[in-house]
Amino acid sequence: MTSPRVDPPAGHAARAHSFNAAAAQYAAARPSYPPALFEAIEELSGRRLSGSLVADVGAGTGIATARLREHGADVLAVEPGGGMAAEFRRGLPEVPVVRGNGNALPLADHRFDLLTYAQAWHWTDPALSVPEALRVLRPGGALALWWNTDAPDVPWIAAANERTRRRFGLDVSAEKRNVDARVADPSGRLAFTRREVRWSRSVPLDTHLANIASHSVFLTHGEDRSAAFLAEEREHLLAVFPDGIVEETYVVVLLLARTPEAA
Repeated sequence: MTSPRVDPPAGHAARAHSFNAAAAQYAAARPSYPPALFEAIEELSGRRLSGSLVADVGAGTGIATARLREHGADVLAVEPGGGMAAEFRRGLPEVPVVRGNGNALPLADHRFDLLTYAQAWHWTDPALSVPEALRVLRPGGALALWWNTDAPDVPWIAAANERTRRRFGLDVSAEKRNVDARVADPSGRLAFTRREVRWSRSVPLDTHLANIASHSVFLTHGEDRSAAFLAEEREHLLAVFPDGIVEETYVVVLLLARTPEAA
């Protein structure tokens, strides 16, 4: 039997820019974040989100921004991609969003209580983004990085991730699941605390497949390759969820570091 072809993973820059063409799909299908995540952020940062000035960097279509605002934060969004920023403005027209990225933040010095990166820190260069975070945060502020990762102990999720790895040469979720303090800040300037929050959502199969298709590994391998894989994936998942409702289980990986208080 011939083994399935595995293409080399697309370059980092190509993957980072791939979301702009799929911004509406991203907004509609990607999961949000559970209340327990924001409780953990408040606990680890030592301050309430309500009334805090927050810069949400790599804000994308505003999924995390919307949750931060629901908790009372005053949020400014920073997003590098034109397509994602346009979708953000459609969904959250009342929230200011500026173009920029974590390597060179278009923000004033020592202004923000909290700097957040939801699904976004891995697109930065920590040699640049760590000093920028320290520059824009107030003394006693906090940098919070988090990722929704698939729960690998759920059998159907493990099987699906293995199929993706075999076909495309990459486990979409593992690269985020394995992020730790040394990866997030190789310089060691920030003392990150790690917290994991498990949660789940039930969605129609079409939403689940659209969520999968909005990841960069699919967006950069060509429409035909991805469509063929997703058609096969539909059949696999219907065998597990014959009613067409998929129970997605996530583990949010949160890394949070506080900056020193003023002397």
